[in-house]
Amino acid sequence: MKISERFRLGVTQHEIDFVDIDTSRDTPLFLDPFFLSVRSDAWSIGASRTIRNFFETFVRAAREGNRAQARALFNHLHEPNETCLGTSKGNPSGRAIGQENADRLFESVLQSRAIDTGIVEDLEDFRLFITGIDKDKVSDMTTNIIRLHLMDYTKNQCNLWNIQLKPNVPSDFYWDASSRSWDNTYSEALIIDGRKILLTPKSVVSFVKRYTPQKYYNTFVLEFLRHEHLAMGSALVQYRKSGEPYITKKSLKERVAPYSKEYLASFTIANPDVFRDFRDWARANSRSLGNSELAEEDLAAIANYLSAQLREIPPGPADAKRYHRLCASILELLLYPQLISPTVETEINKGRKRIDIMFDNAAGSGFFHRVHTANSLPAQFIFVECKNYTNQIANPEIDQLIGRFSVNHGKVGLMLFRKSDDIETLLTRCSDAYLANQGLVVPIGDSDIHALLRGVGSGEQEVVEDFFARRYRNIAVRGR
Repeated sequence: MKISERFRLGVTQHEIDFVDIDTSRDTPLFLDPFFLSVRSDAWSIGASRTIRNFFETFVRAAREGNRAQARALFNHLHEPNETCLGTSKGNPSGRAIGQENADRLFESVLQSRAIDTGIVEDLEDFRLFITGIDKDKVSDMTTNIIRLHLMDYTKNQCNLWNIQLKPNVPSDFYWDASSRSWDNTYSEALIIDGRKILLTPKSVVSFVKRYTPQKYYNTFVLEFLRHEHLAMGSALVQYRKSGEPYITKKSLKERVAPYSKEYLASFTIANPDVFRDFRDWARANSRSLGNSELAEEDLAAIANYLSAQLREIPPGPADAKRYHRLCASILELLLYPQLISPTVETEINKGRKRIDIMFDNAAGSGFFHRVHTANSLPAQFIFVECKNYTNQIANPEIDQLIGRFSVNHGKVGLMLFRKSDDIETLLTRCSDAYLANQGLVVPIGDSDIHALLRGVGSGEQEVVEDFFARRYRNIAVRGR
């Protein structure tokens, strides 16, 4: 049974930020440290720094001949099953480095030329060059290392969806970057059927189809070798009837470059530029999975349902929390994967101020990317205030949201409200604040949300980008 079903959340994968796992079996998705390393959102940056810290500590010990320390670092890379990700059959059990094969894999890592020569630059390179380590094992190693990040994420999502946590649960080991050592603690945890569960952001999982040894070998190594042998006119060159020379990949595999991770390591030592090209290609082609890739769901039906739910919620403080959570669902549907990792009633300024909803900005293009890069507005986080009342949105409400802004956290916010009898005056107030360099407040009423949901439900994905571009233009140029 999926998380959303078990806790009767009444939502689909399109409306929640985490992978809606079935806790009775593994979902064939993976945590990919390479993908984490190329992302720009705060959660991914923090997790990636922890992974790199672990990797640097391990490699330093290995290269300095501190075998005992290096081996000890493998002791806590056991078989995690809290995320229910991977390819295990039956109940989730993980396929990571268990005690029975840890010694063998440790020896494989230490004996690899890839470690001594430095071509292994990050944890993800293990699966390219180290025999016995594949995407399952790297994913599970990553889970162990960033367990604390996943714990915090799980607690935030459970708070958002009002899922009860159990106090004082042993965390299991996680990597502590500050002490460069494994640590554990007691913490609140999500417990299902007596088992601890960790939720994973859907924006950071992948099928691991790009950064793989097979992709590197077939697309980059063999192509490089083909051009090399054509240029020197080797015995592998054949000729078409037209006289055009060619070399088959089959002949290269059989006579020059038989596939193995040892060969990939040797080739990379001799040709580091090819490996850099591969990494650049993988980085440029990495993206979050779409909701439709994660679950087969009727987007039009979901959009219509959310519109109906919005109409059913009456304005007023009694339904404020219900309105807030519905807004989180709607924004998740409309703005993923640009905005991710929502948290509710987030405390800032040491608890002196609270934000209804806060998203991490993960946009690599589009409005939420441009607003920072082209318009020079800090936007690491996007703040959201939800006003479930019939009063007009005036300066006090705008000032309240602006009061949450800072250079370090961001100066972009969304003001969700039920309706306005004078949208032009509201836009003018937002423009006054923007032109005074106080930050950007984008007002979004119920009528806007209904229009956006209709567009997205009809397959018009550009409708969201067009809305924010027009609204920003109305605010930025008003009065000039």
